Amino acid sequence: MPIVSLLPVSSYDADLLRAKLAELLAPFGGMEAIVKKGDRVLLKPNLLTGSRPGQECITRPELVAVVAEAVIAVGGKPFMGDSPAFGTAKGVARSNGYLPMLQDLGIPVVEFHGQRYEVAAAEFNHLRLSKEVMDADVVINLPKVKSHCQLTLTLGVKNLFGCVPGKMKAWWHLEAGKDAARFGEMLVQTAAAIAPNLTIIDGIIGHEGNGPSGGEPRHLGILGATDQVFAGDRAFATILGVDPDTVPTLAAAQRLGLTPPWEEIRFPHAQPKDLAISDWRLSDHLVPIDFGAPRILKSTFKHLYIRWIKEPIAAYRRG
Repeated sequence: MPIVSLLPVSSYDADLLRAKLAELLAPFGGMEAIVKKGDRVLLKPNLLTGSRPGQECITRPELVAVVAEAVIAVGGKPFMGDSPAFGTAKGVARSNGYLPMLQDLGIPVVEFHGQRYEVAAAEFNHLRLSKEVMDADVVINLPKVKSHCQLTLTLGVKNLFGCVPGKMKAWWHLEAGKDAARFGEMLVQTAAAIAPNLTIIDGIIGHEGNGPSGGEPRHLGILGATDQVFAGDRAFATILGVDPDTVPTLAAAQRLGLTPPWEEIRFPHAQPKDLAISDWRLSDHLVPIDFGAPRILKSTFKHLYIRWIKEPIAAYRRG
């Protein structure tokens, strides 16, 4: 039975997080049951943007730090990576206060590069995914709970879209974005191909309203973990009071038979109903998933400007 471990967690205090993480992972057998000595462990947070630090658009570095500590404690070798829409993983991490933690723990940041991988899906049988992700021994997915102006919610499945390298993400918006259901299926197939060993969902402070970056912080006080990313997303939609049929990733996972029946999901700690809220705010209106060629050209130019001009100038000034 898939496990979704849920706990109320009031803050990002390091000592509190360490204690709660141990409790959260106990039903899985602890981190030692997931990571073996010598394993190369990818930590995949949401590093969406460096432009809104403090607005809870990204996974908090305090959470990533305690997860990294737990990996190191059992002999794993963590590294962190993502493929932000704009700029580099290291640049976005720097803007959001990650670098002191990464330096203290000796965790490298990798930039993702693509490779075609065959998957058992008629529509998307050759997904281009990050080689660094697929070559990792263990993948720990670290999404942020957020509303999303295109996909209603962004949780564990959507966070794994960051494992699609560079501007391939924009290409998918152009190629599959004309049909929200098809785009959702592509995201689900991507998540199924990566099959994260563990998903730890940062819902201590979420991001509601016009997400993924234009909304506002919202304290939820929830930390979640699951060994089945589709079950975790379904549980958080219930907590937030969002109809799964309105979330393309949840609807696609259900349609493809990847979401387990609700009665088969084990909740060893809190039940979703115990943590439910009634006034989570979604985006004011949904915008099309299809970027269109002009938007892709603009997006590509912005990405290259941030990566090759803005980030190097900022790093030079700090140096």
